[in-house]
Amino acid sequence: MDVWRRLLLAAVCGLAVAGIYAAQPVLEPMGRDLGVSTAHTGWIVAIGQFGYLAGLVLLVPLGDVVARRRRLIAAHLAVTAAGMTLTAAASAAWMAFAGLATAGMFAVVVQTTVAYAASVSPPAERGRNIGFVTSGVVVGILGARVVTGALAHVWGWRSVYVVLAELSLGLAALVLAALPSEERPGRPAGYRQAVASLGQLFGQRLLLTRGLIAFFLFASFGTLWSGLSLPLTSAPWYLSESQVGLFGIAGLAGALGAARAGRWADAGRTTQVAGLALVLLVLSWAAIAQLPSALGFLIVGIVALDFAVQAVHVSNQHLLTTAHPERTSSVIGAYMVFYSLGSALGATATTAIFAVHGWAGSSLLGAGFAVCALAVWAMGGRFPRDGAYVRRLGAQRARVSREGAGHVGR
Repeated sequence: MDVWRRLLLAAVCGLAVAGIYAAQPVLEPMGRDLGVSTAHTGWIVAIGQFGYLAGLVLLVPLGDVVARRRRLIAAHLAVTAAGMTLTAAASAAWMAFAGLATAGMFAVVVQTTVAYAASVSPPAERGRNIGFVTSGVVVGILGARVVTGALAHVWGWRSVYVVLAELSLGLAALVLAALPSEERPGRPAGYRQAVASLGQLFGQRLLLTRGLIAFFLFASFGTLWSGLSLPLTSAPWYLSESQVGLFGIAGLAGALGAARAGRWADAGRTTQVAGLALVLLVLSWAAIAQLPSALGFLIVGIVALDFAVQAVHVSNQHLLTTAHPERTSSVIGAYMVFYSLGSALGATATTAIFAVHGWAGSSLLGAGFAVCALAVWAMGGRFPRDGAYVRRLGAQRARVSREGAGHVGR
């Protein structure tokens, strides 16, 4: 896969998740404009997350049913644009909620996109391509904080969703024009069979261990990013929302620095990379906990945390898609259920802890989640071992996948 197609797929991922997180910096003006009380503005973000969970169950299996995933990606983007447009034009809260739920549900285009990238990649390049494409997710999550604040400051919060809708339609057209069709081996499964297989995956040890690691990993991630504005907007810093959003640049630097995690995974070192990254995740909280006394330590901690999160996330997806080459969409969708639940736990727990124990309590919470992820890796996440497991369990399936998915566009 050439670099321009990887960039396109990364842009799809980034834009999709940006639609879920775009509301965070503009909750106050959105709530005021739509008549939502301060106590209930959290639902503006939560409704997108609930839509996303529904999409993981109902829409992600379509990636293993539809013969041409690029058309499915384009269709998802078009519906996402419709949801964004409805949100931008909303005159009442229920209309905005409907639009956000639709955009959140079809944001699972991320999983279809990652599955597409995995299926069209030769085995020796699969990890590198997954790492590059999923870097768009982190760019979307963190970059949305910076861009949303700037757009809303100039043109109001509705302009954010107008821009997202236009970009979604533009990317849909590019996907159809620029991406090759897949040559998928075998006959695609039926929808009912794909949904059933999604449930069966939860009984497999490989998914459970990697999923639990992701659950605690993103709980730690959510603890930082959902709670960070609380100490920064208080004494002694009193930073504005746009200034707080700039810390997302440090997160981007860390996440993009982990792009080589895919290459390490291709070399068969997913287990070692995940373990070392989880140790780094725990240590990052020692620096983050220095807030509010030192912003310098906070920046170092943010870079380290986002590097660790991205490295583990890429390693997990590489291992799972290699073990299940014939149902990459389903296995990624099942894995992302853990991601979504962990993110929600971190986001809700950090504000409650901060109200009682301050940032020291939130830091202990984030570090505790990181320790739990490391414990799961130590006790069960290393089994089955990466290279041996994939060769033993998937030798025949991997051979078929190489013959079909590795020669796209011939």
